[in-house]
Amino acid sequence: VSGGSRNISPMVSFLLGAAVATVCVLFFMSASPGRSLVDVAAWSHNNGTAAQHHHLRSVADDLDAEYRLACDPRSLGRTCAAAVLQAASPYGDLEEVLARAATADRTVIMTQINAAWTKPGSLLDLFFESFRTGEGGVARLLDHLVIVTMDPAAYAGCQLVHPHCYFLRTTGVDYRGEKFFMSKDYLEMMWGRNKFQQTILQLGYNFLFTDVDVMWFRDPFKHISMGADIAISSDVFMGDPYSLGNFPNGGFLFVRSCNKTIEFYRHWQAGRYRFFGKHEQDVFNLIKHEMTDRLGVAIQFLDTTYISGFCQLSRDLNKICTLHANCCVGLGAKLHDLRNVLDVWRNYTAAPVPDKRAGKFQWKVPGICIH
Repeated sequence: VSGGSRNISPMVSFLLGAAVATVCVLFFMSASPGRSLVDVAAWSHNNGTAAQHHHLRSVADDLDAEYRLACDPRSLGRTCAAAVLQAASPYGDLEEVLARAATADRTVIMTQINAAWTKPGSLLDLFFESFRTGEGGVARLLDHLVIVTMDPAAYAGCQLVHPHCYFLRTTGVDYRGEKFFMSKDYLEMMWGRNKFQQTILQLGYNFLFTDVDVMWFRDPFKHISMGADIAISSDVFMGDPYSLGNFPNGGFLFVRSCNKTIEFYRHWQAGRYRFFGKHEQDVFNLIKHEMTDRLGVAIQFLDTTYISGFCQLSRDLNKICTLHANCCVGLGAKLHDLRNVLDVWRNYTAAPVPDKRAGKFQWKVPGICIH
């Protein structure tokens, strides 16, 4: 009997040891599935082939990616604490793009495009040309421009012409074609844009959003008050920049990142359902009194002498900074009138200073929309 015990004990010891090792490995795998498979592969390297090791690492990478996707960063500390150091950003490369483009005070300029607006000779080309023919070094602001693209074709086109492109992945809407004013897809696009702007604020960046049918001739930042939490362009400007009686246009909008403006955006988003069927600009107009009273948000309405549009056209080319093809429906109409605008602007910038000061240059009116 004693001889049998001596023969069995080493076997029992081996089995117990193997069991303990297996439990430890499985416990480690449960804490971090992706990483643990890599460690297991390394641990068994001497007993396996290189091909097996490579396979295990591939599986580990796949599991690690799935683990990151399953862990919503907003729930970190509750259900995904083990993934804090390796969790991927839910915004993909957005934060990297913003960091590259931002000014020292964390301000970015943004526009949003789809494939219909990026074709050669389309609005993006006119947009860039306005910067390049502008005065006062406005072209340098392109270094701080982030172009948000709504479909793969627009993203690919953006990467050919600009360093700061971001692909905003969405579901349920085909963003490649022109979206007609107040159509279902148009409303989805406008409210999606609004939600994305809220994300930028939550990431700690100020932004100046500009529609791509805004021509930039001079630096508009000098006309944005340091005391404004929100500065928005005007379809109709009544003379007092802080009067809530002005009519806003969200196609040119500056917002500072702070608790007040983030809360403003939450209420703005909620207004989509309070005032069902209205676009974000109308909802802004409906909540502006309530939100300034409740949150103390300072809203500046920009003077159309400087930040102008087709709705209320500035005719002083010596003062104008930007010109928006608002109050104009249809891509073809916008292209026609903005090409004429740029023709006049090129003639203006090439003229002698005395001719400029004499006010000899005027927009070509009437056009399809401009008047």
